[in-house]
Amino acid sequence: MQRRSLLAASGAAVLMSPVSAAPDVPAFRELRKSPRLPVLFLGHGSPMNAIEDNEYRRSWQALGAEFADTGASRYPRPQLILCVSAHWLTRGWWLTGMEKPRTIHDFGGFPQALFDQQYPAPGAPAAAAEIAQSVKAPPLGLDRKEWGLDHGTWSVLKPMFPKADIPVVQLGMDYSRPPAEHFALGRQLRALRERGVLIVGSGNIVHNLRAVRRDAGPSQAYDWAIEFDRVAAAQLQQGQLAALADFQKLGPVAQVAHPTWDHYLPLLHAAGAADDKEPVRFFNASFQAASISMRSVVWG
Repeated sequence: MQRRSLLAASGAAVLMSPVSAAPDVPAFRELRKSPRLPVLFLGHGSPMNAIEDNEYRRSWQALGAEFADTGASRYPRPQLILCVSAHWLTRGWWLTGMEKPRTIHDFGGFPQALFDQQYPAPGAPAAAAEIAQSVKAPPLGLDRKEWGLDHGTWSVLKPMFPKADIPVVQLGMDYSRPPAEHFALGRQLRALRERGVLIVGSGNIVHNLRAVRRDAGPSQAYDWAIEFDRVAAAQLQQGQLAALADFQKLGPVAQVAHPTWDHYLPLLHAAGAADDKEPVRFFNASFQAASISMRSVVWG
């Protein structure tokens, strides 16, 4: 499975436009004031979860229903979805800025039915530019052509919002930067929650594809996977959100839970956008293939 895409230095300047950080947060024009939206972190696991009738896909469908455009819905309908996917790793920090982001099938060895999936949600170039301007550091560039919506984004959003009628912007993560900087960027995104933006981190709290056991059930996992998931869950429940960035202090447990930490970084962005004392709830608190934690989090 293709797990990352590092933007080549050559040609990137043609495809992407840098956006300088403004000294003060500008007046938002595209993003209107709204009741505060929650923050989500979704464990996405196997791409097949997007099309199989399993507990994970059903939970995403149920979560999407909480944003239904009715008086009985739990949350208001988002104006925009900002998704931080584990599968777009970049040099520097980027936002998709095209009108029509393509559906990216960044995997291999799966049935044709998965490659046939499309998620034609519109982009939001003007809103992406406003978001980039609102972040003081690091500078966020706008990707006009290069990327789109990879499976870390569409595999969870399609069950949640199957009409694909809410604009989606994806944030590319600079993998070379320390975890604390990813959390700090999430802190700067927090204000977007009151501008109709649903912030979604899509990754996994434990993710080791080298140790996958496809015959394992959802209650079966390695001891190190259970331990890492337990520690992260405790920090989330206790509102110790900044401590999540210190996961490498767990030593060998962290190293085996995340041989690379691309799937953990979206959790830091989402946690950064949450308040330490904000109500938190878990769902899908189980494991896929023994080495992937599907634990998902809702703040607010």
